[in-house]
Amino acid sequence: MAAGVASRALAAWWPWAAYAVCWCVAPLVFGSGPGLNLLTQVGFMIIICLSFNLLLGEGGMLSFGHAVYSGLGAYAVIHALNAASQGLLGVPVALMPLLGGLGSALFAAVLGWPTTKKGGTAFAMITLAVGELVFALSHMMPGIFGGEGGVSGNRVVGSGWLGLTWGSSEQVYGLVAVYAFVCTLALFLFTSTPLGRLLNAVRDNPERVSFIGYNPHVVRYLAFVLAAFFAGVGGGLAAIHFENVTPESLGSLRSGSILLFTVLGGTALFAGPVIGAVLLVLAFTVLADVSRAWQVYVGVAFMAVVLKAPGGLASLLWRPAGAPVSATGPAAPLAWRPALVMLPFLVGCAAWMEMVYHRQLDAALDPRVQFMGVSLDTQSTADWVAVSVLTMVGAGLALAGRLGRRGRGRGVAPTDKPRPGRHQA
Repeated sequence: MAAGVASRALAAWWPWAAYAVCWCVAPLVFGSGPGLNLLTQVGFMIIICLSFNLLLGEGGMLSFGHAVYSGLGAYAVIHALNAASQGLLGVPVALMPLLGGLGSALFAAVLGWPTTKKGGTAFAMITLAVGELVFALSHMMPGIFGGEGGVSGNRVVGSGWLGLTWGSSEQVYGLVAVYAFVCTLALFLFTSTPLGRLLNAVRDNPERVSFIGYNPHVVRYLAFVLAAFFAGVGGGLAAIHFENVTPESLGSLRSGSILLFTVLGGTALFAGPVIGAVLLVLAFTVLADVSRAWQVYVGVAFMAVVLKAPGGLASLLWRPAGAPVSATGPAAPLAWRPALVMLPFLVGCAAWMEMVYHRQLDAALDPRVQFMGVSLDTQSTADWVAVSVLTMVGAGLALAGRLGRRGRGRGVAPTDKPRPGRHQA
């Protein structure tokens, strides 16, 4: 009996131990400089995406203005840094992200009650309106939001806390890593609380929740304020990292990015927003430096995931307990065969896209563009023909594979029993 309890406890907590080890080992693997900068951004984006999934995945509330609360948390922290540098605030820098969370939660407590009165489309439209309203006000109130240039600050204030001055990128990464781990664990534990279970029930059937004596409006409101708090913590960490906050952090583009990559990672599984946060940082930093058409690739990937894997990329990596072996996941390697068949077509389309973008934007500087180690000349007819042939051949292979799978699906499974004859009962 004791051994079974211990094994269950180990199975429940070893992923968190591995998660903590990843945060400790990651700086040793990626080193300092740009790699550490990417890891720091991943840390606070994980908090923001998980807070958004608290609304969408756990509560079924589609928000088009979640960046408002992460941005307001960032502004609260940057003003706190400036107040501390002037001797007006004695809060340590390590605790300032909590001020960002409290500021966002206070704002959500004021606007959250009418926002969460209805779910579904009404909630989505109200959050969109609030987001546009706050973004417009940010340009009309330069004393608070700093205008186009935003507000800057200095995270190295005071005499230091426990010997930490937060001047180096390693110390900032350590701070973000601690907050990322604690917030991830707190949000995961919230899903098992009575309020978290009620939030799932409101998502699935709000009428039944009201029949058993609970108010779905109150449940949505409490979840909304809690999500705003964690979003503010993530925004506060971003302010400490960048030491600058601009009105773009409140805009619809930031809200859309959070929504897109959270759905891309997966909203059905808790690890989905973590994957989405990693992809968001890589897309806005690494992919944007590699290709001018990076937004096209992100959009195509989003459409493919919505159509073929509604559970997000996380559903392709983890198979739910009790699911059949044929389900998507590591136990079903055949699920990746269609992607391999589509590879020539995708490479051809990407080469086409790179050549078109280069011809329109950079052909005057150099007609040649590098793609996957191959130099393509945008002024050469032979290169255009070769890319076109690759695309058409890839499309043919993909179509043939799809028709073959459809034909096998319509076939009749063989049986050992003979077909009943005319004289058989």
